[in-house]
Amino acid sequence: MAQRSDLSKLTSDEKDALIYALLARVEELERRLGLNSSNSGKPPSSDGLKKEPRVKSLREPSGKKSGGQAGHEGKTLRQVENPDEVIDHYPPVCAGCGGALGGEVSTDYQKRQVFDLPEPQPLQVTEHRAHRCGCPHCGEATQAAFPGEVTAAVQYGASITALVVYLQCWQLVPEDRLAELLHDVFGVDLATATIAAMGHKKAEDLAGLADHIGQQVKQAPVKHLDETGYRIAGLLQWLHVASTGLLTFYRTAHKRGAMLTGVLGIIVHDCWKPYFAMEGVVHALCNAHHLRELKALIDIEKEPWALAMSRFLRHACHAVNLARRRHICLKPGFLWWLSARYDRIIAQGLAFHENQPPLGALVGTRERKRRGCARRRTGHNLLLRLQDHKTDVLRFLTNPDVPFTNNQAEQDIRIMKVKQKISDCFRTETKTQTFAILRTILSTARKQGWNLLDTLTQPSVILAHNLRTS
Repeated sequence: MAQRSDLSKLTSDEKDALIYALLARVEELERRLGLNSSNSGKPPSSDGLKKEPRVKSLREPSGKKSGGQAGHEGKTLRQVENPDEVIDHYPPVCAGCGGALGGEVSTDYQKRQVFDLPEPQPLQVTEHRAHRCGCPHCGEATQAAFPGEVTAAVQYGASITALVVYLQCWQLVPEDRLAELLHDVFGVDLATATIAAMGHKKAEDLAGLADHIGQQVKQAPVKHLDETGYRIAGLLQWLHVASTGLLTFYRTAHKRGAMLTGVLGIIVHDCWKPYFAMEGVVHALCNAHHLRELKALIDIEKEPWALAMSRFLRHACHAVNLARRRHICLKPGFLWWLSARYDRIIAQGLAFHENQPPLGALVGTRERKRRGCARRRTGHNLLLRLQDHKTDVLRFLTNPDVPFTNNQAEQDIRIMKVKQKISDCFRTETKTQTFAILRTILSTARKQGWNLLDTLTQPSVILAHNLRTS
C-alpha cells in the first residue's frame, strides 16, 4: 500500500488543490459506474446480470400501435391448389339409420391441409463409370473422362458441402455439433476435419468473388466501416467490415489501424481518428454514437447543452426522414436555420465549460506533469469534436444517400461477436480467412435476395455477373 502524505504539512493552497483533484477523481469513477450499453459504446453483455430494465430508448415514440402496420405484407400459411398427397376420410356408417357408407356415395367434402417436412432421407449415392471403348475400325482403346467436379474415388457432393458451409458459417453451428446434426438427421458420419476441409475448399473457390465484392464496396458512393477485436491464434487481431445495403466485405488485420486502401466516396464511421488518415474520401459520422454520449452527459453530468443537442439531432433526423418519404429535399432556408441552431448549442456548451473550475492537477503533494493540452472534461471533448467536424456530423442533412447512423456496419459486424461468444476464438489465421471469405459471400447473398444454398452451389462467375451494386 502506498504511503499517505502528511496532510498537516500541506499549505492551504495545496490542500485546496488536493481536494479538487480528489473530487475530480470521484467524478471520474462515478461516471464510469454510470456508463452502460445505453449511454456509451459498451456492449450489453457488460451490463451484468443485475442490469436495470431498459425503460428508455434512443428512439422516440412513433405513436403507432405495436405489431404489423397498415400496408405491411404479412406471411400467412395458406392452402395450396395441388397438394403432394391426398388422404380421403369417409364416415363408416350413416348417422341416421346406421347403414354402411363409403366413397362411392360421397356428395361433398371439406378439406384441411397439414404442412410438414418429409422423413429425412439417407444420402443419395451416384456412381460415375468412365468406360473404355475399343474402336471397331482401328482397334484403338479410348477412355472416357469423368466430369470436372468428380475428382476422387469417393467424395461428397456439392449439395451436402453447401449445407455444411451454410450451417457452419451462417448459422454458426460449431463443428462438433454440426457432425452430430448430420448424423442424427441424415445418418452420415462426417468427421470434423472433413467439415473444416469443405469450408476451406469452398473459400478457395469463392476467394475471387470476395475480392470482387471488396472492390465494389470501395467504389460505392457511400459505404460503412467498422472494426472489432478478435482472438486469432492466441493473439489479439482485428476484423474489419466495409459494407453497403447490398454488399458486405470482411477482412482481418494484425493492427486495428490497418485501414482499407483504394477507397473512394463517402465513408460513414464512428469518428475513430485513423479513419481521417484515409486519403481521397469524404467523412460522415455516426450520430447514434453521439446520442449515446449525450445521454451519458444528460444522466450523469447533468449538462444542459447535451439535452439541447440530443433533441436537435433527433429533430433533424426526423425532418430528413419525412423529406425522404416525400421524395423531396430540405429547403435551403431550413438548412441554414438548422446550421445556426447547431452553432448556438455548441456555443452554449463551450460557455458552460469555460465557467467550470479546472480539473485538479495535484495528486497528494506532487504535481502531475501532463504533456500536450490541459486535461478536459468528457463533455468538453465532445463539444470540440462536434465543432471541428460539424460538416461530417450534419452530412445526412444535405446528402440523401448518407444515413443518420452507422448501423449498417454495426449490424454486419455484430454477428461476428456472436461467433466469438460461441467459438471464443479462431485457432489459425487460415480458418479466420476462410470464415471471412464465406461470410462475405453469404452476407452479400442475403442482401441480394439470393437463396444461400443455391449461392454456394453456383459458379462464382455467374454470381459476379448477377451482383447488384445499387
